[in-house]
Amino acid sequence: MNHYDIAVVGAGPVGSTFARNMAEKGFKVAILEKKKEVGVPLQCAGLLGKKIKKVNKLPDEFIINSVRGAFLYSPADTVLSVSKKKSEAYVLDRVSYDKFLAELAVDSGADIFLNHSVKKVDSFDGDIHFKRSQNTKMSADVIVGADGHSSVISRSFNPPAKSFQAAQYLVDVGERRFKEDFVHLYADSRVSPGFLWAIPLSENTARVGLFADANYQQLTQFLDELIKKRPELAGATILKKFYGVIPKQNPQKKLMKDRVILLGDAASQVKPTTGGGLIMGFVCAKMASQIVSQALEDGDINILQNYPKTYDDKFKKELKVQLMVHKIFKSLTDSDLEYMFRKLKEEGAEDIISQYGDMDNQSPLVKEMFKRGILFSILPKMLSRGISSLWK
Repeated sequence: MNHYDIAVVGAGPVGSTFARNMAEKGFKVAILEKKKEVGVPLQCAGLLGKKIKKVNKLPDEFIINSVRGAFLYSPADTVLSVSKKKSEAYVLDRVSYDKFLAELAVDSGADIFLNHSVKKVDSFDGDIHFKRSQNTKMSADVIVGADGHSSVISRSFNPPAKSFQAAQYLVDVGERRFKEDFVHLYADSRVSPGFLWAIPLSENTARVGLFADANYQQLTQFLDELIKKRPELAGATILKKFYGVIPKQNPQKKLMKDRVILLGDAASQVKPTTGGGLIMGFVCAKMASQIVSQALEDGDINILQNYPKTYDDKFKKELKVQLMVHKIFKSLTDSDLEYMFRKLKEEGAEDIISQYGDMDNQSPLVKEMFKRGILFSILPKMLSRGISSLWK
């Protein structure tokens, strides 16, 4: 039986980044991936805030397009236009980028085992058992569950995770032309607190998708309706279809037990408002690598208990704000959404959103709108008080 300092279950971008960090520190690292090929199928919109370049390596070759603004559409087509002078986000080739990060981990010294599906782990002894693979067992001083929304590792000490369903089309709009540096976001109470999007890849191609509390048949119906209804999408040719799952943010999720920790989607480290989690996951990978390194160097596995606390210190307040926004949108009807959009436009919120909006940190914008009294004019008093209490 092979023994490693660290075994990372899952070769997604967060797991691979953590593995690279640990291999660079000189530890013996194994990456266990159930798929035969890293990165496929595509299960992400691939829109990442510019902060990604501060938290991980991102060569320009994986950037398909840069985005600096958005058109936000109400159910009755009231439009809010928000933008920055410079690019705020990148549209990535996620399949190639995921492969790149896994290759970096291997180049740094990690061993990767593809087609190795984990059946169960022993959090106390550090034993890992596989399904139907040449190797039936492995062990490690620390096991890292980075195996996604349906994490086997998480289920060993957490209840089953709750998730949103997601769907996305790659479309070609023919002779029409997208404004390439603007994304389109569509509000619809049927999918709230999720939303629909069109993310341009070029002048005439885009990723059109959504996430929602709905089944795949409903998601397909919503997307088909959107393409028929929207002038910027009408008549588009569907080139490919993709389906995926987004874990719901869960403040009660346990992030460690004994010698096991969770990272990324397995830890529900996602933004409640958008379902995105890659940048947060990269930050957590660095955070976890520092704590795991100390535990291994000191020979004290109890140091892993610092991981959940450090995570809460970093993200708890921001996630609390986003969960509040998430709950508000879930409660709104199409009529409520329409009223909110019109009031926001009347109150000059486009400029405020353009100035304070941040894909990865929404609390400054919510706080600014609270300070200016805008929230009280667009939301019921009970909901406004709920948000305002966050800063008392």
